[in-house]
Amino acid sequence: MAFKAKIKVTLRPSILDVQGKAAQHALENLGYSSVESIRIGKYIEVIIGEDFRAEAEQVCTEICQKLLSNPIMEDFSFELVPVN
Repeated sequence: MAFKAKIKVTLRPSILDVQGKAAQHALENLGYSSVESIRIGKYIEVIIGEDFRAEAEQVCTEICQKLLSNPIMEDFSFELVPVN
């Protein structure tokens, strides 16, 4: 069995999101004044070939902590979906 991990990596709320601010400013210039805030992050999909959800969760947590996110500046969350 395998699981698809749908991973979201976002900057922590205390970290200034320069890309988000630039996008917000650009949207304001395009006339979208109702957009109050933008935060930009990453979306990653990983297929994990483990038979049990607990093992897939462990692998996903480890790869997020070690490679896919910066633990000083970013938070991550994920959802596991079984694949055939």
